[in-house]
Amino acid sequence: MSSFSLICVLGLFIIIGHVAHAQNSQADYVNSHNEARRQVGVANVVWDNNLATVAQNYANSRRGDCRLTHSGGRYGENLAGSTGDLSGTDAVRLWVNEKNDYNYNSNTCASGKVCGHYTQVVWRNTKRIGCAKVRCNNGGTFIICNYDPPGNYVGQKPY
Repeated sequence: MSSFSLICVLGLFIIIGHVAHAQNSQADYVNSHNEARRQVGVANVVWDNNLATVAQNYANSRRGDCRLTHSGGRYGENLAGSTGDLSGTDAVRLWVNEKNDYNYNSNTCASGKVCGHYTQVVWRNTKRIGCAKVRCNNGGTFIICNYDPPGNYVGQKPY
């Protein structure tokens, strides 16, 4: 986690330190996930350092091209990217916004839409997450979150 200092000078606050890491901490990822999970009544997830290491290693491997290509690993996985900076909190928000395209009753996405990132975020059996972010050589951002146990099993509802 990144730390920063606040200095009060005549009522003005100046943030000194690693402001580029705002909304990218372990707690930011976990809290963003758990807020979405609370809305549908499933248990919270916790941070897992092993999953985060797997995520960081894969994110590092994408630094050269920043392509949103899945790793093919054994964990559930969500990817997000941008041509500029994207925070971890913003990435989770993008995934959770897919809720608008998810129909719980039919357990399907709206025609032509994607909602599997959302269902992975709220998958009832998932207990642990680990996420990572890299700035790519082209100036873009690559973010990955891994989920254990994974979700999105065909024929099963997320919650």
